[in-house]
Amino acid sequence: MLAREFYQRPTEVVARDLLGKLLVRIYAGGVTAVRLTEVEAYLGVEDPACHTFGGRRTRRTETMWGEAGHAYVYLVYGMHHCLNVVTVGPDRPEAVLVRGGVAVGGLDLIRERRGPKVAERSLADGPGKLCQALEVTRDHDGIDLCEPSSVLRICDDGLRVGEGAVKRTPRVGVDYAGEASGWPLRLVIDSRVFSSSADSTGF
Repeated sequence: MLAREFYQRPTEVVARDLLGKLLVRIYAGGVTAVRLTEVEAYLGVEDPACHTFGGRRTRRTETMWGEAGHAYVYLVYGMHHCLNVVTVGPDRPEAVLVRGGVAVGGLDLIRERRGPKVAERSLADGPGKLCQALEVTRDHDGIDLCEPSSVLRICDDGLRVGEGAVKRTPRVGVDYAGEASGWPLRLVIDSRVFSSSADSTGF
């Protein structure tokens, strides 16, 4: 499990270092895990694409204003959940959106949620798909990813992603943000680098 100090750093640094890490979800009936391959950085009050731009503070965004290392989960289009990781620290409302990954643990549980006909590469290759695969909902908003008893955590199993494998592009779906829509704050690696055949459930 990553320590809080991991998250108490500049958001772009945290986003880069999340690539290759394992997002783990624990249930009474088992464990599921996704290897992270796509993230986006959101830079708080000075970022027009961020939910807290201009100092906005609402019931929905309250988690972003708190301590780093907590999950910020919101709903889009009334149906898709999106998981974010809060960064930096209190009153610096920044976060990393977890956009996608490769399912590597608890594949049977993940397929129960995503459907038996979904291609393996598509089980968690989008923010809504990932949350559905791991059964992450608004109920997990505010959960402490650093708490030893947490049902949601991010782990480091030693895999390192070289800089040459990382592609930086503008973020997805933020055309409303003007110049900020072109900031290269989406970081992605080719998910085919990772094999989903190994069942990483030993957490």
